[in-house]
Amino acid sequence: MTRDPDTIPPSQLAKLNELGALLPRMWKSFGHLGPRGPKDGPRCLVIPGFLAHDRTTAALRQAFGAAGWRTYGWANGLNTGAKAGTIEQLRERLRSLAGRGPVLVVGWSLGGVFARELAREVAEQVLAVVTLGSPFSGDPHWNNVWRLYELVAGHKVDAPPVMRIHDKPPVPTLALWSRKDGLVAPRAAYGLPDESDKAVEIGCSHMGFAVTEGGTRRVVEETTRFLSEQGLAVPR
Repeated sequence: MTRDPDTIPPSQLAKLNELGALLPRMWKSFGHLGPRGPKDGPRCLVIPGFLAHDRTTAALRQAFGAAGWRTYGWANGLNTGAKAGTIEQLRERLRSLAGRGPVLVVGWSLGGVFARELAREVAEQVLAVVTLGSPFSGDPHWNNVWRLYELVAGHKVDAPPVMRIHDKPPVPTLALWSRKDGLVAPRAAYGLPDESDKAVEIGCSHMGFAVTEGGTRRVVEETTRFLSEQGLAVPR
């Protein structure tokens, strides 16, 4: 049987290219870690990917802030993989942002897996979930960093302390993915039709979802379009 090419992880060279895409933009990560965007804007929580932190998502949070969202990082330092208390910590973070209605939750890479599981637990507090190159579907080995993940996180990639459920969360869910992704196989990030409400391809690298001007702009554009299609209010 011929394997679906969309399930084959990117090459090791592609992984190295991702690092090259990140390094020239590291200077942008030295801004403040506080909220971005208008104080009266709807809330948006951005969860970083594996081995990333709130500084790494600064450009992404700034892009959402410029679009009228009041954006916040996850405030939990470096993402070193799933921990037994990860979802509870995110529940507390979400609770701290309550008061202006449900929160838009945007998860980059592994952060998107966390976002989907968070929405299952507290759906009433989540406006929608947007995943960015997140390996939420299929075999957890459909990426080229799973060995590094196991080394850092201290558990097998297919036996994490945070559940990785394939079914769509009970909130509007958008999956953004890219064939230029140098870390995650396309099928893992766009999933099956019933695993999200909509999947949209964006032509950026894995790092580009969070650190490049073009990538972050497309993320905000597609998120705005999706929320409008769902009949949900977006900032003006």
